[in-house]
Amino acid sequence: MYCGSSESTNPAYHDLASRFGAAVARRGLRLVYGGGSIGLMGRCAEAARAAGGQVLGVMPRFLEAREIPLANVPHRMVDTMHERKLVMFQESDAFVVLPGGIGTLEEAVEVASWRRLDLHSKPIVFLAEDDFWTPFFALIQHTIDLKLTPASFAQAVTPASSIEECFDAIGARVSA
Repeated sequence: MYCGSSESTNPAYHDLASRFGAAVARRGLRLVYGGGSIGLMGRCAEAARAAGGQVLGVMPRFLEAREIPLANVPHRMVDTMHERKLVMFQESDAFVVLPGGIGTLEEAVEVASWRRLDLHSKPIVFLAEDDFWTPFFALIQHTIDLKLTPASFAQAVTPASSIEECFDAIGARVSA
């Protein structure tokens, strides 16, 4: 799961992250996330843990003081952001992207790029209950329209406007 670490963003995004984390736990799934206790990622992981779910945090050591590892969940500490992204990729069966900033976008675009290169077929779902991801999907379509990205790529990333729709999209991709 990728999402923002900001404490000062829209409270509705924090609420979505908490509800998503609890939903992951209710479904008996493991949440793999960036390891921090702050922002949306902290809310999501704490909600999953509080609901009895399995959580794995993956954090570069240099971010420990900034993102503060969440207590009471296992962590895999790594040296670099590249290692973090690789471990999260290896440990995940699907990717859900909640609202976030440039770091969230960079992580999500990398797994989408790997999907484009046929390095994996794991579901990638962008979840927001508002129009947060609309500009991203417009940009993807723009690159398709200009024949810079194949039209088939539009099927590789899925927007979802509710938690239920997100899990439906993951289930449809996993069973396909």
